[in-house]
Amino acid sequence: MTGADEIEQPADAQAPAPLLNRIDRAAVFLMLLGDEEAANLLARLGPNELERLGSAMVALGEVDQPGIAEALQDFVSEADREVLPAKDRSVQVRSLLERSLGSTKAESMMQRIEPEARPRSIEMARWLAPNVLLKLVEDEHPQVIAALLLMLDPEPAAEVLSALPEDKQANVVTRVAKIGPISSQAIAMIDSLLSQRIGASFGSSALVLGGPREAANLINLAEGELARTVLPTIAQLDPALAEAIEEEMFTFEMLLELDPQAMGRLLRDVENEALVDALKGLKDEQRAPFFAAMSSRAADGIRDEIELRGRLARSEVQVAQRKIVEVARSLADQGEIVIGSDDGEFV
Repeated sequence: MTGADEIEQPADAQAPAPLLNRIDRAAVFLMLLGDEEAANLLARLGPNELERLGSAMVALGEVDQPGIAEALQDFVSEADREVLPAKDRSVQVRSLLERSLGSTKAESMMQRIEPEARPRSIEMARWLAPNVLLKLVEDEHPQVIAALLLMLDPEPAAEVLSALPEDKQANVVTRVAKIGPISSQAIAMIDSLLSQRIGASFGSSALVLGGPREAANLINLAEGELARTVLPTIAQLDPALAEAIEEEMFTFEMLLELDPQAMGRLLRDVENEALVDALKGLKDEQRAPFFAAMSSRAADGIRDEIELRGRLARSEVQVAQRKIVEVARSLADQGEIVIGSDDGEFV
């Protein structure tokens, strides 16, 4: 008998007969993957292939360890026959990143991971104080300014935009909204421009490194109870700075990790309007921890209010989220909930 779904004959007289045919081995391999990975692979099949493989998955029954090992070995053997060409690898990676991140973020990521990537002035510009960056580009064409703003983080980009002459702001915003993908040639041009300007006017005051947020991030990422030892020492030297760092250590994103019981305790003290505004700025999956701590009726009510709420400025969402964080901090100080890691970092 022939066909890809028939049991293969041994390569020589001593080799044992395969336990599974090729289709069954593929079915076993798919079932060993996570649901999302398996679904992505199945989506690439044609109707006939999908029908044969789906039928095999349904009909397999229990597969023992030797069968699993055979399926994995078959995959390894097939992989050994393939060659991944090195030619145009950077182009391939860039294309994948652009599909998942967008052109601007993909370019920034390629600058970090490309083996022979040269330092870029655009990356340097991301560290410049907005007022310094403004001086470098304020006389440029609105199209150039718009492209550069799209390569910056939103907050400093907004500061640069706000500081531009009023007669140029609308033109720049219009181009930001209509610019579309930024070509590699345009990025190279902006890079060259910034290199010249930075080289001519860059000084020690241009770089703004550090700050309470960066200090808080370091403490949050450090192991052990660094906050317990560092913050009291800083508070003795500079109480205002210690308070600013502590405020940055408690982020709204940390609340997404609360278990349903702690989240429920938090929501009892949160004003409904603040909750709606705070959740308005989140994606559906980020809202899930909040809804999981509510009754179905309450969750449906909040969903309806979110839908009915008009457009909110980013600043309004942030104010609402900060209110909830303050409530969470108060509860954490009272020992009613734990925010952060489970190693006692925030108790």
